[in-house]
Amino acid sequence: MYPVACDGKPACEMGGKGQLPLRRVFVFWAPLALTWLMMAVEGPFLAAIVARLADPKPNLAASGVSFSIALLVEAPIIMLMAASTAMAGNRIAYLKLRAFTWWLNGGITAVMGLLLVTPGMLWITRELIDLPGDVAQLTVGALVILLPWPAAIGFRRFYQGILVRAGQTRKVAYGTVIRLTTMACTGLSLYWGWPGLPGAYVGAAALSAGVTMEALASRVMVAGLVRRLLAGGTVGAPCRADISYRDIVVFYYPLAITSIVSLAVHPLVSFSLGHSRFALESLAVMPVVSSLSFIFRALGLSYQEAVIALLGERNERYRELRKFGLLMGTAATAALALIAFTPLAGVWFRDVSGLGPGLAELAEVPAMLLAPMPLLTTILSFQVGVMVKVGRTGPVSFATVAEVCTVAAVLWVAIQGLGMIGAVAASLALVVGRLAANAYLIKPNASALRSAPDR
Repeated sequence: MYPVACDGKPACEMGGKGQLPLRRVFVFWAPLALTWLMMAVEGPFLAAIVARLADPKPNLAASGVSFSIALLVEAPIIMLMAASTAMAGNRIAYLKLRAFTWWLNGGITAVMGLLLVTPGMLWITRELIDLPGDVAQLTVGALVILLPWPAAIGFRRFYQGILVRAGQTRKVAYGTVIRLTTMACTGLSLYWGWPGLPGAYVGAAALSAGVTMEALASRVMVAGLVRRLLAGGTVGAPCRADISYRDIVVFYYPLAITSIVSLAVHPLVSFSLGHSRFALESLAVMPVVSSLSFIFRALGLSYQEAVIALLGERNERYRELRKFGLLMGTAATAALALIAFTPLAGVWFRDVSGLGPGLAELAEVPAMLLAPMPLLTTILSFQVGVMVKVGRTGPVSFATVAEVCTVAAVLWVAIQGLGMIGAVAASLALVVGRLAANAYLIKPNASALRSAPDR
């Protein structure tokens, strides 16, 4: 893999002698960060709508569970953006990655549809997660509305990766503006025009409409680059012209496993909350707390593609990218802590999110516990970006397994052994699990740096 363009200049020319000024990192990364920040607004916005419709507690719970299950179903396609950023530089690679994307999207949509037309999803919600009957029914209904979600995510991430490879990160942000606008218009229209519709359905409809429009917009914006690729041209720096489907699978399957295992955390947490103290209350507040945390974690999540694109052929920009990531992650964690540990928490949970006094109070301690997550997420994105850039995706999967196993262990001890409130136990488990993933990748990152090609 090779560096790609940034701000009109090849990455290898940015700063001279392999150096990369922090300002240039910011210029490349900022549109990606804005994209994730705009997506982070979705959760609080929709939670605020659901909280103001009838029966907020079961609908908030159903929204959180349905979104967790939808995330798990879409997990195999999450890393398509990283794959196309790293590989889709010529006609052959583009065509094979596009076919790979179609098969992957078709497969996950078929799996989700099969679960919905059989008793499988009701068994998951009622027996496995142990949701109350009304919450289980709302969850299944919301998932029916979310059926287009996984494939739409897959297509937009595939095309956005090509935009990132070409250095056109601003277009990624433009697509997200379209997504948010569609989502907000759909949610508000249903809120005002159909107030009897369950809040969980309103949220699911808004999410599906928004991401479908974003996928279509991404295809339109990438059209010129696609024409160039199909005509035999290249996008970004040169890459292999003899890539095979086997090469794609070998590169991608550890990333897919990583996403599947990582996103399994969401239903795992939902399952644990369903068996904890204050189960329904915890299921209701965790989507709201997670949405607040996600606003600041989004800055770190957006950093992975920037690292892949800018690290350099010999990893020569490692120090600059590490410095930028640490500064950015620390600032994000400080901002979240400013809300979580001050009276701003009450303002956010009561006035902005619309939670009642009891739920708002319950949300405060979990928010405090999640304060370190933005920095830990930035570190993980940097570590994963390095591993993807050098083509060693295997350790990423093992790090994710370490994270999920740690989350599961902490949840069991905290809920079954210590009798913690579910939302508190979940927040603690998520932080400890992320620390485990960071620790696991220290050695593989060091090994990758030592083995960089000397050219």
